Amino acid sequence: MSTLEAILIAIIEGLTEFIPISSTGHMIIASSLMGINEDAFTKLFEIAIQLGAILAVVVLYWKKFFNFGKWQFYVKLALGVTPALILGYLFDDYIDQLLESPLIVGVTLLLGGFVLLFVDKWFQNPTIKSDEELDYFRAIRIGLFQCIAMIPGVSRSAASIIGGMQQKLTRHAAAEFSFFLAVPTMAAATGYKILKNHEVLTSSPDNIRLLLIGNVVAFFVAMLAIKFFIGTLQKFGFKMWGYYRIVVGLIILVTLFIHR
Repeated sequence: MSTLEAILIAIIEGLTEFIPISSTGHMIIASSLMGINEDAFTKLFEIAIQLGAILAVVVLYWKKFFNFGKWQFYVKLALGVTPALILGYLFDDYIDQLLESPLIVGVTLLLGGFVLLFVDKWFQNPTIKSDEELDYFRAIRIGLFQCIAMIPGVSRSAASIIGGMQQKLTRHAAAEFSFFLAVPTMAAATGYKILKNHEVLTSSPDNIRLLLIGNVVAFFVAMLAIKFFIGTLQKFGFKMWGYYRIVVGLIILVTLFIHR
């Protein structure tokens, strides 16, 4: 992986991590087009640069994350992340195999796009306007929705936001709780992946340098993307992202069909 390739993938991660279009799916397609998708370090890099993206959430919402007087917030995050920790550990090898398939990404982007076209109509009467009104059982249920995103192309953001809206959260509250839930989820995934593949990381001095560059780029791009997404979500809902996913999914599937 070159420095330019690392920067491009990090930009994609930062732009797409918190938008319901699948950061993993976009990185898989990008690395496939660059011809580096089979490289072991690339697979590690695509997971590890999520750390930079989640730090953007911590910085933007620092009052929430460092308000230790409201310990219920941390309990809700712990309960919400538990399903992903358990299933991610149990099916880690199978998930790694799925990450190698642009076909799965194309199909799930397409199907998920149709889902986003109707989400706003399905959940029209929210009653929970902030995470403070969220009870523990609803937090767990949202965490179960998040597990669907272990399939590449589904989008962790989309799954957890839809899960939040299904649990009666407003679009804004569901999106913010999705951001908050991303922090322990991706921190655990990053830490586990680095520990499991530390030989890959240390096999070349350039790998650590590229990972640092990737995290810094992902951090700053994610800061902008989060603000942009919240603004568009309030004004336009999910339809625009649904159409985007359908178009991209079709392009991927048609391209794979032509070059099979």
